[in-house]
Amino acid sequence: MPIAEPDPKTQRSSRDAGQDGRALHKGQQTKLAIIDAALGLAAQLGLEGLSIGVLAEVTGMSKSGVFAHFGSREELQISVIREYFSRFEHEIFYPALNEPRGLPRLQALFSNWMQRVTVEIQSGCIFISGAVDFDDRPGPVRDALASSVKTWLAAVQRAVVQAKEEGQLLADADERQIGFEIHGLILAVHYEARFLKTPGSLARANKAFEQILARYGADGRAVKTVTSKPAIVKPIRKSTPRSITPSHQE
Repeated sequence: MPIAEPDPKTQRSSRDAGQDGRALHKGQQTKLAIIDAALGLAAQLGLEGLSIGVLAEVTGMSKSGVFAHFGSREELQISVIREYFSRFEHEIFYPALNEPRGLPRLQALFSNWMQRVTVEIQSGCIFISGAVDFDDRPGPVRDALASSVKTWLAAVQRAVVQAKEEGQLLADADERQIGFEIHGLILAVHYEARFLKTPGSLARANKAFEQILARYGADGRAVKTVTSKPAIVKPIRKSTPRSITPSHQE
C-alpha cells in the first residue's frame, strides 16, 4: 500500500503550532524579565513607585510592549507581589523544612528570615512598604499583599504549634502570642536598622528571639539558636508548584 502524501494543511498547522509555542515561551521569558526589573524598582520606590512608563524606560521596552504583558498598573503590582512571595517562600520556608518539626524548624524559619532582613535593610521590604502604601486603600493590590503576609504568618504559627505538640514549649503557651512576638521582632529590626540606623539591631533581634524561646520553653530551659546553614538569599526565577500550607509542614 503506497504511503499517502502528507497533507500540506497539516504540515502548516504543525509548523504554526511550533512557532506559536516558541513565541509563547519567549513571551513568558520577557514577562519574567519585566517582573524581575519591577521587583528591583519596587524594593527602592515601593509598589506605588511602579508604573508602565518607568518600567518601560528601565527595561528599554516600549510602553505598549510592557502594557501587553500586564494590561494595567494594578496587574503589574499584583504580579510583583506574587513573585516576591514566591521568592520569599523559596528562600525562607522551604529550606526550613529540612529541619525536624518543632523548635529546630521554627528556629530555622527565623534564622532564614533574618538572613532575608540583612538584605532588605539595604534594598527594602515590599511587604512593609506595601503595608504603608495600601493599609487604608481597599482593592486587589491590598488583598494580594495581605493574603501573602497572612499565609506566611500562618506558616510561622504552624511551626510554633508543632513545637508545642512536640513538648518543646509550655503546654499552656499561647501560639498566637508567640507568633505575634516573633513577627514584631522582624518589624522592629526593619525600623531600627533601616530607618534609624541603630547599631546592633540584628544582634538584639536574635537575642530577643532566644529570650522568647526561653520564656515559653518547656521547663523554662533556654534553647540555643539553630546552627544549620542559613538559606542563601538570591533571586529565584522559577517557582515550584508547592506553596506555604499546613500540609507542607508535616
